Amino acid sequence: MRNLSTNVRDAGSNSTDHRFPWKWRLADLGDVPKTGKTVFSCFSCGGGSSMGYKLAGYKVVGNCEIDESMMKIYRENHHPQYSYLMDIREFNERKEYPDELKNLDILDGSPPCSVFSVAGEREKAWGREKAFREGQKMQRLDDLFLHFIRTAEILKPKVVIAENVAGLLKGNARGYVNELLKAFKNAGYVTQIFLLDARTMGVPQRRSRVFFIAHRNDLDLPKLKLYFQEKPILFGEVRSEHGIPYKKKLMAELIGKRKKGDRCFADISMRERGKRSMFNNSIVDDDRIAPTNVANATLTRFCDGEKYSDEDYVATQTFPQDYNFLDQSVEYVCGMSVPPVMMAQISGAVYEQWLRWL
Repeated sequence: MRNLSTNVRDAGSNSTDHRFPWKWRLADLGDVPKTGKTVFSCFSCGGGSSMGYKLAGYKVVGNCEIDESMMKIYRENHHPQYSYLMDIREFNERKEYPDELKNLDILDGSPPCSVFSVAGEREKAWGREKAFREGQKMQRLDDLFLHFIRTAEILKPKVVIAENVAGLLKGNARGYVNELLKAFKNAGYVTQIFLLDARTMGVPQRRSRVFFIAHRNDLDLPKLKLYFQEKPILFGEVRSEHGIPYKKKLMAELIGKRKKGDRCFADISMRERGKRSMFNNSIVDDDRIAPTNVANATLTRFCDGEKYSDEDYVATQTFPQDYNFLDQSVEYVCGMSVPPVMMAQISGAVYEQWLRWL
């Protein structure tokens, strides 16, 4: 898929009930009032969080990303001034940094988090090297957050914002959270942890994520207060006119037997075949909020029994309509990214409560 057309249907709530629009274009950023504050993004992937900062009026001066394919997309759409295609460890070992990176307002990062997801191997994967994608350099994922905190210690930004999976707050991973808090403290930061759901923030998707938001301890700042209760945006308000028909006979036959209330293919499979399988293949009804976009899962529209179109992924992730995904999977890039509107809400609050006074 290349540059997207705007064939997603207009939603009446898009401009009236929400602070930031789910449907927008990169070209719209020229009309956003600027805060004069700067951001550098680590683990930037395709640029979801970077777009959120820009929606909130920040200047994103650069990024660090290990995946060459994701970096190509980032550079194509963001044109960063300072861009580093490397492991965060390698970035931290640099002898010199541009002055602009030593005077940041926000250091942003989404350290790879699959080893803490409740849907993954969790503890079994801790301490092991792996790669997200074929051809990407192998690296341990469970300690990348600590290396990111080391980046903060080096650059000394006023604020650090780090996003991760909700599973980080569950089970044995809570001990790791305590280690992170100690690392933030030793680096000179006061940290708060927020568990937020994108569906309360003007994003047409259920997406629960943890955010570590820290400020330098030499700054006299109050506790940050984050509370979002925007009107839910249902899938029927944002979906495209047409999806993608199933080619596999079994899948086409199963979805053809869907009934109101079915939430995944497993519901149909159990009813029709006596087999509970395909739990990850969600069925999305128009009168519900869309489920979490993930990098590798099939989402099916109840309205016509077809798979999500690229436009459906873009709309539910609040990516801009004219984003250029080059030759990469829209599903993958969206599933791996922070919804821009989610980050716009957070960074907007950070500016209003903290940075505007500094």
